[in-house]
Amino acid sequence: MDMATYITAFVTLFVVIDPIGLAPIFIALTPDQTGAQRRRIGARSLVIAAILLTLFGLTGDAILSGIGISISAFRIAGGLLLFLTALDMLFERRTERREGQAEGENPAHDPSVFPLAMPLLAGPGALATMILLVGENQGAAHVVMVHVMMLSVLAICMVLFALATPLARALGRTGTMVVTRLLGMLLAALSVQFVIDGLRGSGLFG
Repeated sequence: MDMATYITAFVTLFVVIDPIGLAPIFIALTPDQTGAQRRRIGARSLVIAAILLTLFGLTGDAILSGIGISISAFRIAGGLLLFLTALDMLFERRTERREGQAEGENPAHDPSVFPLAMPLLAGPGALATMILLVGENQGAAHVVMVHVMMLSVLAICMVLFALATPLARALGRTGTMVVTRLLGMLLAALSVQFVIDGLRGSGLFG
């Protein structure tokens, strides 16, 4: 079992889901909630996100096969999608869009399903990433390890949701912007690697 593969999977999912960037958004979505209410909302959103990501991780390849799309083609498309996400992070459009979603929510509305679980936690980028990562190896051990990495990232989200108020205060807007840009650079490199792997798998590079 190559642990480097699963470290890469963890880093990719961590960057795509972006727990640090979600912490202040979580606060904005739960402005008048008590600590206990925030924990319940956070836990519910994470359970729903885990179910969605697991569903796409386990059945995504079968869905692709059913509609005649190769994993190489999807890897290229997923890499391009992740690259666009990276550009959003680098130029702060992702943060602005998330904050816009937060401001548009009714404080009395339970945000655990929308927009927390979907699309903030289990967004298109994260769902595509699960299909790509699982598709690298069809062995049962590999599939289990990718899902363990995904659950580890969601566990970090839960911790940061619990610490959201002091974390946002400590980082401030500037700190959050710096972290987001650093993660955006990392995601850009990872997305290019997905495209290269997809092109190689298609046979264009022998």
